[in-house]
Amino acid sequence: MDAYKVKPGQKIDLKKANPGDDAIFKGNKKQGKKQLRTLNVELETMQEMLYAENKHKLLVILQGTDTSGKDGVIRHVFEGVNPQGVSVASFKVPTDEELSHDYLWRVHKQVPGKGEIVIFNRSHYEDVLVVRVHSLVPASVWKKRYEQINDFEKMLADEGTSILKFFLHIDKKEQAERLQARLDDPNKQWKFNKGDLKERKLWDDYQSAFSDMLEKTSTEWAPWYIIPSNRKWYRNLVIANIMVNTLKSLNIKYPQSEESLDGITIE
Repeated sequence: MDAYKVKPGQKIDLKKANPGDDAIFKGNKKQGKKQLRTLNVELETMQEMLYAENKHKLLVILQGTDTSGKDGVIRHVFEGVNPQGVSVASFKVPTDEELSHDYLWRVHKQVPGKGEIVIFNRSHYEDVLVVRVHSLVPASVWKKRYEQINDFEKMLADEGTSILKFFLHIDKKEQAERLQARLDDPNKQWKFNKGDLKERKLWDDYQSAFSDMLEKTSTEWAPWYIIPSNRKWYRNLVIANIMVNTLKSLNIKYPQSEESLDGITIE
């Protein structure tokens, strides 16, 4: 999985990152899905232990262009986890109240507490992506935010939060096919927004913004992973692998039971 990890200070050119890569299973979708089911069970068990131990915190950040699969990751990777200990925070256009505060205010309120996994469907990185591409604030403002975000995530890490950041990488052709699929299926047309076509025209601008985001904010305490996402099954498999390995590294355990429980019979 380290092949997809962005090293701190690494130069990023997304044109050289293959969104169709399937290096682990070499196109063996059936075997890959079988492995994903095994990982789902492991993740479910370890998430329950994390919740019971009530010691560690895990923040998962999902970023990517429209149709890259953020919702799909949430559905398929986290299938079966206990909703008591897992929540999803989505960051859409800021409200008037949110705009009256600093850009991290609405984000900080959503970070996980002890025993929790929180998934950000989009995140504070919108403030160096959409804000940049659409010139919503001057460059002198958004350029400062890379360092501010690094400091914010360092503080979270110092306070015991493990942070995983996944950039779901698809190519322009794959996005076109997925948008068309939404239009062609009456049950999926609700997902289609004409505004997506306007954003698509800015593809190159977004790719540049994503590249800078990955390059400037992948740190030892909050690394980015560039996840090949043209193949949905492979995207899910890679993320599930990283999730399970990260949880294992925390050495989480169930809490000790009360003493003298032997011999108790419930009548």
